[in-house]
Amino acid sequence: MNTPILVTGGTGTLGRLVVARFHGLGRDVRVLSRHPGQGAAGIEFVAADLTTGEGVEAAVAGAEVIVHLAGTQLGDEVKTRRLVEAASNAGARHLVYISVVGADRIPIQGRIDRTMFGYFGSKLAAERVVSDSGIPWTTLRATQFEQSFLSVAKGMARFPVLPAPAGLRFQPIDAREVADRLVELALGEPAGLVAEMGGPRVYTMGELIRIYLRATNKRRLVVSVPTMGGAAAAVRAGANLTPDHAVGRTTWEGFVAESLALPSLGPVPLS
Repeated sequence: MNTPILVTGGTGTLGRLVVARFHGLGRDVRVLSRHPGQGAAGIEFVAADLTTGEGVEAAVAGAEVIVHLAGTQLGDEVKTRRLVEAASNAGARHLVYISVVGADRIPIQGRIDRTMFGYFGSKLAAERVVSDSGIPWTTLRATQFEQSFLSVAKGMARFPVLPAPAGLRFQPIDAREVADRLVELALGEPAGLVAEMGGPRVYTMGELIRIYLRATNKRRLVVSVPTMGGAAAAVRAGANLTPDHAVGRTTWEGFVAESLALPSLGPVPLS
């Protein structure tokens, strides 16, 4: 039996992938969850709530490596502080955190910014909690996941008219590739803020939607709508992109085709 690796958010999109990779490598994994389930041999689920702190001390006990993936739109700082306090007391030797590209470049000032882009500010605040924790740490910033865009596209496609924020561009990356990198980092030495990860191609929101519609043979009206606020201006300027770190291999077209069990979407020209 080896020392368990604790994964918070281990039941989410990214967390499930990370847990499976650790398990495949023969590592014991402990998953912190508010609603623990039944895991396979070598995967232990423990009940804990990072918002209240209930059960967190028991969850971190004996875990030298912690991969922190849990978070919500605006709750990352609170949850991270609870985790850090318990992990520090337990003597954790490596805390790995997943953040987002642009966390340090997108200003969150007014209500509109917080509503649309509060996620970036929340991630930056949590990054600071991690770096100030006194625990050796590693933080990886990645662009938004293709899995998330697919969920958004599926939901939007139910309606006859689809709004697409004007001027906003994204560099989606496959969460499986981010999971691979996180596992590599967790099994290595603490490295601080490491190189960012971005997908191989940049798209407007309208392009992402139209590619999905084409793949599903659906006809919908895609309408460009204006975006307001300082955060939106920063995103329009590319603050959420990392063209110098376009290390992802799976394009949006390829991901959609794979998800829908299509042979290929073929080349899709972008506007």
